[in-house]
Amino acid sequence: MESKEVLRKQYIQRRLALTLDQVEEYSLQIANNALEIDIWNHSNYHIFLPIEKQKEINTEYLLHVLQGKDKNVVISRSNFKDFSMSNYLLTDQTKLTVNTYGIPEPDENGIAIDEKSIDVVFVPLVAVDRFGNRVGYGKGFYDRFLKKCRPDVLKIGLSFFTPREVKIDPSSTDVGLDYIIYRQGILKVV
Repeated sequence: MESKEVLRKQYIQRRLALTLDQVEEYSLQIANNALEIDIWNHSNYHIFLPIEKQKEINTEYLLHVLQGKDKNVVISRSNFKDFSMSNYLLTDQTKLTVNTYGIPEPDENGIAIDEKSIDVVFVPLVAVDRFGNRVGYGKGFYDRFLKKCRPDVLKIGLSFFTPREVKIDPSSTDVGLDYIIYRQGILKVV
């Protein structure tokens, strides 16, 4: 079994090898695949905003879907001292700034949203297996955040790449996913 560090390095390299056109095409495919899942009857959806220099999935397409369905969209600010996230409602008035890590974030004057009110979370990841175990950047931001959400929150990982058949060894602090949406399809984790 490969370590998370090895997988993180391999999958970041794979992602960085994508062209900008591929990032856009695959991101659109992922958003279209998301429409096939029965998740759209909820109110509050948390979405990550991509780190463009890392060629993360462009979630703008999903954002348009959410706005078109008149859903409440929640985004986060990251605290790199304690690796926590604060959540804010995304509105037309929300001012975004890119932090030193390249993450677009809302300012702290926005409308704060409690984790317990979130129904669906679109989770960023570097690598994922078919069992719902993910590799992120290694700081545990999303694992901490997801543990504060309700137990019934839907956790949906977004990936450019097909989920691995070989299990990723989860740590005791990892929170598994319910669905994985990738460019070739959807996997419901059982």
